Amino acid sequence: MRVLVVEDEQLLADAVATGLRREAMAVDVVYDGAAAVERIEVNDYDVVVLDRDLPLLHGDDVCRRIVELGMPTRVLMLTASGDVSDRVEGLELGADDYLPKPFAFSELTARVRALGRRTTVALPPVLERAGIKLDPNRREVFRGGQEVQLAPKEFAVLEVLMRSEGAVVSAEQLLEKAWDENTDPFTNVVRVTVMTLRRKLGEPPVIVTVPGSGYRI
Repeated sequence: MRVLVVEDEQLLADAVATGLRREAMAVDVVYDGAAAVERIEVNDYDVVVLDRDLPLLHGDDVCRRIVELGMPTRVLMLTASGDVSDRVEGLELGADDYLPKPFAFSELTARVRALGRRTTVALPPVLERAGIKLDPNRREVFRGGQEVQLAPKEFAVLEVLMRSEGAVVSAEQLLEKAWDENTDPFTNVVRVTVMTLRRKLGEPPVIVTVPGSGYRI
């Protein structure tokens, strides 16, 4: 899942990003509304965690821009105000969910995951394919009843492949969904991660390389 965190309190923004990365999400961070629009117009995000009171460009205007672009991106709006009228106004602008500050990080994560599921065709909470069970909420993977311990990026790549339901996923798509914008697009990180993932999942191999196209399960 690819997430953009937009928050002018840099310590909070960085803390949220670090926590979401530990949950195997690819996270970009910006600290003002103008930078947010620049990222949104270039990258495809599943979810934008958007502070409402932003410098340079208000969070309301960022939300309007997402709606204008007709993107499937979901918006979780944050605000220090707990007034019902503010929450209603934010939702009417096009936000999909609303979370007042201060918030519990576990709730933020659950809401981001729930919104992320709404950007694609609805799938069961626990993904199953080729004898593999993947639970995104618990961050657990099982094969043949045995738990498989995966690093966050390995988990993210496996989740993208399983959500594709047998369709081929290119290396570029994996890079887009599982890594943030600071990753060198010419790196071999995707190939190395897939190789490690294959080894950890064991025999027989379930990740198929489609020459010139990508990978599928």
